[in-house]
Amino acid sequence: MSLSNRARLFLASIMGIGLTFIYFPLSVVVINSFNSSKTFSWPPNKLTFQWWQKAISNTGVREALGWSIIAGLSATAIALILGTCLAFAVARYDFFGKETISLLVVLPISLPGIVTGLALNNAFNQTLGIGTSIFTIIVGHATFCIVIVYNNAVARLKRMGTSLQEASMDLGANGFTTFRLITLPNISSALFAGGLLAFGLSFDEIVVTTFTAGPGIQTLPVWIFNNLFRPNQAPIVNVVAATLVFISIAPIYLSQKLSSDSASGGRI
Repeated sequence: MSLSNRARLFLASIMGIGLTFIYFPLSVVVINSFNSSKTFSWPPNKLTFQWWQKAISNTGVREALGWSIIAGLSATAIALILGTCLAFAVARYDFFGKETISLLVVLPISLPGIVTGLALNNAFNQTLGIGTSIFTIIVGHATFCIVIVYNNAVARLKRMGTSLQEASMDLGANGFTTFRLITLPNISSALFAGGLLAFGLSFDEIVVTTFTAGPGIQTLPVWIFNNLFRPNQAPIVNVVAATLVFISIAPIYLSQKLSSDSASGGRI
């Protein structure tokens, strides 16, 4: 399909407006992380690295980063195990209520975060009598991380079919060997992409974390929110936000690449 020059110019303009709308605020955050002024005068009169040095030595930032990594990795590990098992059950077997099960698995990610957080808080504190802690944060994050892994895995399993597994078992391989040598290599890219997205979703979560975090536990997003309007901490908040922007580029690109390979049947 060929487009006229006017149509191409129009589409390019719309794309430019959209990208500007998305990335201009991020650019302001990155530039302000080097702004020597605490009031963030614009444009900056002078650039400095002092806020980056203070952020590196800030104990609160390091502790919050540690909690975020622990919660993200743990929730992702749970999501990979449970999400993959659920995907196999739905994609490989026919049973009564299969579509209902699939709907119930996907439902948590469509609910507002405040509803999920409130429900988890009530379940932990009032029903189960479990105090909020890093454990409850991990469980809360895993509830929606499972959806990401499940969607990736079930889509790839449906595209794969069962012919390779059936051929492997016809040649004498048992179920575990077939999974290890045939199934897992074929779905590994989808699982890795799902794991990256699940970790990113967990790392970024603030609403559910607020309802499930124990005393003295702050993940990085919660730390940013709590310190955003403190004059002495505002420059450091910009540094942390800018760092997250830079760090997010590689995982997002890799996840997108792996998801594209998975959709086309590619392998890593």
